[in-house]
Amino acid sequence: MQPGPAHGANEDWERRRLGVGTASILVIANMIGVGLFTTSGFALADLGDPRWVVLAWAVGGVLALCGALSYGGIAHRIPLSGGEATYLGRAAHPALGFLAGWVSLFAGFTGPIAAAALGLEAYLASATGMSFPTAWTGASVIALAAIIHAVRPEIGTLSLNALVVFKVFALLSFVAWGTASIETPPSPAPVALDWGAFGVTLVWVSFSYSGWNGAIYLAGEIRDPARNLRRALWMPTLGVAALYVATNALFVGAGPAESIAGRPDVGAAAAGLLGGPSAERAVAAIIVVALLTSISVMVLSGPRVLAQMARDGLLPAWLARGKETPIAAIGLQAGLAITFLFLSELSQLIATLGFALGLSAAATVGAAAWMRHREGAEAVPIPGYPWVPLVYLTSTLAASALLVHRNPGEAAVGTGFLLAGLPAYYWQRHRSAATQGSMTQLTTETRRHGDGTE
Repeated sequence: MQPGPAHGANEDWERRRLGVGTASILVIANMIGVGLFTTSGFALADLGDPRWVVLAWAVGGVLALCGALSYGGIAHRIPLSGGEATYLGRAAHPALGFLAGWVSLFAGFTGPIAAAALGLEAYLASATGMSFPTAWTGASVIALAAIIHAVRPEIGTLSLNALVVFKVFALLSFVAWGTASIETPPSPAPVALDWGAFGVTLVWVSFSYSGWNGAIYLAGEIRDPARNLRRALWMPTLGVAALYVATNALFVGAGPAESIAGRPDVGAAAAGLLGGPSAERAVAAIIVVALLTSISVMVLSGPRVLAQMARDGLLPAWLARGKETPIAAIGLQAGLAITFLFLSELSQLIATLGFALGLSAAATVGAAAWMRHREGAEAVPIPGYPWVPLVYLTSTLAASALLVHRNPGEAAVGTGFLLAGLPAYYWQRHRSAATQGSMTQLTTETRRHGDGTE
């Protein structure tokens, strides 16, 4: 394993102050976001049969759990903030770490924040019956979350915890109410499984599950990471996966497929079919709260990746500045997310980001398996090794291949976006080397003048 660059003292914002409860809430808040409330409408339009949609969510849950167990092993070995960028940078090569950080910056946080804001606007319209200025409402929410986490981080964390608890309770209540309200419809004519469409759906679903790794981005702030970090990965992932399957089974089974297929506000549509306009508005309001927490937690977590990369010398050092929080990184993350918000469409954004995230996560799981093979179970504990990482790698890469076959344009954009990180890496590397050279020369000249040699 290649060591990371030497660091000075930690910034004030990176102290081990988070317990397993808060870390688990971060995972739940990361997971329950825009993908849960939008994906099934698009998936049903592609697959044509609710049963295949539910199967995709179940398979996605198994894969997320396999990923969480694998990440727990490498997080045990490298208990630092930064996520995939830190793991691949130390386990493989700094260039791979930079590319993983590049993906995390844009596909892991910037794009998902924008996607959540787009979903928020759709559900806010359903909840209020009013129309809102496209993108401007979402941009205002992103900016507000950034200001709170930058200026008053303790308020941001406390409010996030309370909203996540409310979100989970509200979703469980919705599932219980919907299950009691639904009328068993006649069994639809079976639709043959289109494997290409299923692969695309699985990429969408994997994007929806992608928050299962949420705790690793703040690993440097978690107390007793050897014990707490792994638990904060797999336990909430298992619970959220069960909630996902139940919720989406209700979404796609609430009424005729044609009433739900293609709807970006599939949750509100399902509630309307089950309980009328009042139920639609109530559920839409709950989902607005859920998306607010999703935006908030990504604005909290994403800048930690930037700050850790800056401390590793992969990004400009000013991104690591801050006392209570890395303020500069928060500002950059929010600005990029708002830019994405004005440039993107929701369905295309989910597919492209899901493809890039899948490749990054697969590389990290591969690195975890390789480290386990090389260093043993005590150093890199992965339950069910080697089958757990093997299932994740095989399924994720197969789904990515199916996306390439069915939607080559979106795959090409995702690949091009990934490779665009290489010039950025070598530019930053050259810039860092030049800066270090200038500092060395300045120090030498200062010593010469101080010694009176010139």
